[in-house]
Amino acid sequence: MHSTIHIDEKWFYMTKGTQRFYLAPGEQEPHRTCKNKKFISKIMFMCAVCRPLFGVHGEVLFDGKIGIFPFTKQVAAKRSSKNKQEGTMETKPIESITTDVVRECLINKILPAIIAKWPDGATKVLKIQQDNARPHIKDNDPAFREAAQQSGFSISIVQQPPNSPDTNVNDLGWFRAIQSLQTQTACNNVDDLVNAVEKSFHELQPETLDNVFLSLQGLVHGNYESPGSEQIQAAPHGESTFKEDKSTSTESRSSSGTGYGSSSLSERPGEQPWIGVNIPSLRIMKV
Repeated sequence: MHSTIHIDEKWFYMTKGTQRFYLAPGEQEPHRTCKNKKFISKIMFMCAVCRPLFGVHGEVLFDGKIGIFPFTKQVAAKRSSKNKQEGTMETKPIESITTDVVRECLINKILPAIIAKWPDGATKVLKIQQDNARPHIKDNDPAFREAAQQSGFSISIVQQPPNSPDTNVNDLGWFRAIQSLQTQTACNNVDDLVNAVEKSFHELQPETLDNVFLSLQGLVHGNYESPGSEQIQAAPHGESTFKEDKSTSTESRSSSGTGYGSSSLSERPGEQPWIGVNIPSLRIMKV
């Protein structure tokens, strides 16, 4: 898993049609507006991640976060308004994601980020795993092959199994983790949304990404035990069923036969237990 980079696309929305807020007694209800609740502004991002690397004592050697890249373009304003002058460059989302757009993102953004961030001493024979969406390029694309054989790297593209989104860590849980932080930020325009998504991506801890990869490991383990079954479930992202015991490098944590049994959460260096606090009564409201 350490030599496979998972990429995938996702739409991120400016806001949600219905959102829950916790209000203190007497606090005013939040006021949110948009042109049409059925057509909320959105941007597609392509995310690239791989398995993080940790040292013997739990220190992070490589966070595994290659980058998250928005499909946007700069467009000159056609007319003046109270907020901008005519000709001012604005950030606009690319609505139609074609093969050329995906190829440009891979060659000009993802590959340079891999070469720049890849840890020293690690293998440079890598695979980029993607789903079978039509705009995706194939491994035999001439422009990609030329760009993927630079600086001593040998990078190829592989397709994940059809109709199996859970075999990609982005769909399995990483996108949900990003979105849970992104929705906490109020966005007024496209630039705010891009900044919120990128900030959420960088704020997430490498341990969170590693937990999603552990869930993927459990999913693959279940597929080997029950090939073709439709009742396979991934292990919860917070559990450490497949983590090695800190006390010995040869004994692994006990788990059930399928690897999804209950197990204690791993306690990483510096991790503090939850401390109970008294919270005043709050009003819950959906707007």
